Amino acid sequence: MELYAITRRSGWRSPEELQEAAARSTRVGNEQMAEDVRWIRSYVLNEADGSVGTVCIYEATSPEAIRKHASLADLPVDEIVAVADTVLVRPDPQPATT
Repeated sequence: MELYAITRRSGWRSPEELQEAAARSTRVGNEQMAEDVRWIRSYVLNEADGSVGTVCIYEATSPEAIRKHASLADLPVDEIVAVADTVLVRPDPQPATT
């Protein structure tokens, strides 16, 4: 499998819609495409129009497998880019607890 970054700009009207999409994505990935795609992480974007988007990191056998997964899970895909390398300056920050 190769590593890919997927942009999904303004894909959802609310964080709740995104959570529903995440559940569909997980279900499809685990039940139908476990050999072809693996969701690693996502960064949620606050879009200028008030919607939310994501930049997702996946392992996959091909961009076509990512598109098939997105279709089955009813997810948008704006762009798929192969990741050439990782430069880790510091780990992702942990969310603040209140």
